[in-house]
Amino acid sequence: HTHTHTLDLALNPGSESFAGSTRKVKSLRDPSAKMSKSDIQAMATISITDSPDDIALKIRRAVTDFTSEVTFDPETRPGVSNLVTIHAAMATITVQEAVSRAKGLDTGAYKALVSEAVIQRLTPIREEFQRLRADRAHLQNLLELGNRRARELAAPVLAEVRHRVGFS
Repeated sequence: HTHTHTLDLALNPGSESFAGSTRKVKSLRDPSAKMSKSDIQAMATISITDSPDDIALKIRRAVTDFTSEVTFDPETRPGVSNLVTIHAAMATITVQEAVSRAKGLDTGAYKALVSEAVIQRLTPIREEFQRLRADRAHLQNLLELGNRRARELAAPVLAEVRHRVGFS
């Protein structure tokens, strides 16, 4: 179940965050703002439905600065720090480990490493999402099952309410 939770990477549909110490992921185009699926800039967010090529392009075009060394300093280097946060979350490593793995890489090469981690993490989720979305009969069965279960759970509560209100 935890593989369906991916930061706040503007997941469609519905976004749930990793629990724990993961920082909020910032917009790829404006690292001062939180990444949001409602962002009007498509290049600002990563969605589980994005293709590997789209993910790589978005990360390649992510805002960074002119210092090529990869460090983690959200105050002075928000763009690079955002990439480090994304890398750490997707590779399930600490921020310090992500910075360590970036040793000797410039930001361009580091963006490729981050892309690889994101693609590796999101590909099975995207594929499962597409598989489920294509299986209309299965989705219909789930809806009917959920409907039936909801009615079973609600019936005794509704009966009690009717009894107490005097409608029974």
